[in-house]
Amino acid sequence: MNYQHRELAKGKWELLSLTEQMANIGSEVERTISWRAKGRMDLSGRAFDRAIELLDLTNADAKNRTRLKELLRVREALADHFVFDNIYQSTPESWQRYFRCFLMAVRGKY
Repeated sequence: MNYQHRELAKGKWELLSLTEQMANIGSEVERTISWRAKGRMDLSGRAFDRAIELLDLTNADAKNRTRLKELLRVREALADHFVFDNIYQSTPESWQRYFRCFLMAVRGKY
């Protein structure tokens, strides 16, 4: 696979806690939403690809095995929202709320 986050793919990603990993994924999702709102589907698509890449690295991280069901559901729902028909009826705001919790936890606000 041709990783955009090469250093993280080499093992640095696994050094982060699950909360830190999810906050980083959330940053890419935030970029996806922001670029989409500006009509820049090319940049939105690239940010989405990076988010999925990070989520796949998170799924492959052995410490996250007990959370794999939730992580795979997040991946499915993200793809549904940004690529497919949004059958789960998620919104940009719902994704921002979901990932904001991880960011706040990393910053020590929770």
